[in-house]
Amino acid sequence: MIIWLASYPKSGNTWIRLFLDSLFLSSNEFNINKNFIQQFPLRSNFYGLSENINNQEEFAKYCIPAQQKINLDKKIKIFKTHNAYWNWNNGQYFFTDEYQTLGVIHIVRDPRNIVTSILNYFHKENYTNAINFMKKNRVLGGDEDEHGLPTIIGSWSNHYKSWRKFKKNNLLVKYENLINKPEKEFFKILDFLNKIGNFNFNKNKMFQAIENCKFDNLSKQEDIYGFVSNSDTNKKLNKKFFNLGPKNKWEDILDDKTRKEIESLFNDEMLDMGYL
Repeated sequence: MIIWLASYPKSGNTWIRLFLDSLFLSSNEFNINKNFIQQFPLRSNFYGLSENINNQEEFAKYCIPAQQKINLDKKIKIFKTHNAYWNWNNGQYFFTDEYQTLGVIHIVRDPRNIVTSILNYFHKENYTNAINFMKKNRVLGGDEDEHGLPTIIGSWSNHYKSWRKFKKNNLLVKYENLINKPEKEFFKILDFLNKIGNFNFNKNKMFQAIENCKFDNLSKQEDIYGFVSNSDTNKKLNKKFFNLGPKNKWEDILDDKTRKEIESLFNDEMLDMGYL
């Protein structure tokens, strides 16, 4: 069955994936481009199911069948995804269900910090456009991108609320706690994986993985090796994936108008998370 690392884009999903990669890979030499944990969707997941998987309707229709195919070997896998826990066409199709999913690690980040990352990563002209990106229900890739499969992320609000509704083995992780209390939060993640999947991790390797995945170390590796998961556009523009990290503090960056607009748009969700 599948354990999801699920988050809205630019919320720390890649950071947790790299931490777990460092634990799972047999080599002691950590490299940000050696990935044990894959993303979902990949085109290979849909081989034999649909010839037109770039189409959003086809993707939605075959999402669970693709996961059924993945689960045929009855082994536990971990996948990174930015998909919301969506339903398509009034509940005709769903992203996943409790028969395919063992659990979810749901990573959430303060939207006042996400907006700067959206601005930089998706090349928005200003904060107004970055906020518009976050407030609209959105599908990345698919028919609009010949190279990418659909990723149905929705709005920031709907993405957050969708995964909160998933009841089976749901661990909520705040990005800010990963920054401020990395050992406590990463060990919480490992306890969760051990509880639901009987994973056993060497304690010394856990501490080494935390050290490997400090932002400065990830940024240095990107300088040396590049980062294959960075967008093609960013690679062409020589813009880094590991850009600001802990230095991305809305208190130091956002003007009052932008801050107030975000707090108004996402007031209920931010209150629920303790951001307000």
